[in-house]
Amino acid sequence: MVQSSVRQRVNRSKRLVSIKDIAKEAGVSVCTVSLVMNNKDHNRVSKAVAQKIRATAENMGYKPNSVARTLRTNKSNALGFVTDEIATTPYASKVLEGAQDAASKLGYILLTTNTNNDAELENQEISALLRYNVDGFLYAMMFHRKVDIPEVLEGSPTVVVDSEDAAGRVPSVYPDDELAGYDATDRLIKAGCRRIVYYGSATPIVAQGQRLTGYRRALAEAGIPFDDALVVEVSEFTNADDEAARVFDEIKPDGIFCFNDVRATFIYEAARERGVRIGADVSVISIDNQPFITNVIKPSLTTLELPHYEMGFEAVRQLVAILDGDKAVADLESDRSMAVQRQRDGSKTALRCRIIERDSIVS
Repeated sequence: MVQSSVRQRVNRSKRLVSIKDIAKEAGVSVCTVSLVMNNKDHNRVSKAVAQKIRATAENMGYKPNSVARTLRTNKSNALGFVTDEIATTPYASKVLEGAQDAASKLGYILLTTNTNNDAELENQEISALLRYNVDGFLYAMMFHRKVDIPEVLEGSPTVVVDSEDAAGRVPSVYPDDELAGYDATDRLIKAGCRRIVYYGSATPIVAQGQRLTGYRRALAEAGIPFDDALVVEVSEFTNADDEAARVFDEIKPDGIFCFNDVRATFIYEAARERGVRIGADVSVISIDNQPFITNVIKPSLTTLELPHYEMGFEAVRQLVAILDGDKAVADLESDRSMAVQRQRDGSKTALRCRIIERDSIVS
């Protein structure tokens, strides 16, 4: 009997384990095993039975035959993640991390390509992914802007990440920059600030305009008149240091809302040179939460964290809902532990940024 059992295990290891083998071992039907192994068991197979089947499959060393499954179902259970440069950027790579986590939970894998903003390379890489029969695409940008979807993606289920489809034809997931501007300014107002500088961007990108709109709305709701002289638009590479000096020498605010963490470093340096104590004499808040800045400069910088992970997670959730229906992602929705609020406008989803409290605001 012992030799027979050993022989069975050896024979089993020499061939691929099939769903019929799993069904026999688990004492269930082949149909039930198929539902579970293809992640179609929600509301169709009890959780206890599904867990038993998955454990049995793992113990038996089951390896899905992806080629056969693709031929049978016309689905590869793979998603193409096409990005301009996110995959090579440390803090924004959390978009990819969130997408991978959601895809894994939903039974998909990501095939990722980085195009380095090269349109010709982008078309080549997307064409290659299409040859791999990916089921849909995540088209991810480095920062919030309006983009034209490449023609090669025409007809493929697609969700834009960290940007908006200029034509408004496909779903888009991005940060709520208007609300970020509002929340940052409102935080300074609640700290008692009344003369608040918006140390913004000279580049006319989507985030600049929306954050300024949020800044103005927060002032208006607090009954603080808007003063155009308190809006300082700078470039990191030309006049940021000069304008930071002017903020303290001429404007003399009690609160400063910086467009991003990099710009906040110029404010910190100008304050240090003048003996102005951030967190004591003036309050500063920013947007980005870049750890190599926020945790290094002193006092540590209060900032709003861009929802990179959440954007990737939410984009996959929406893409799989398109591919497999809302029921396929119902559990993912309820299991999410992220407390990021969503504002929907048709096919657009704007995610709220979280305030990370540190020491740069007067208490």
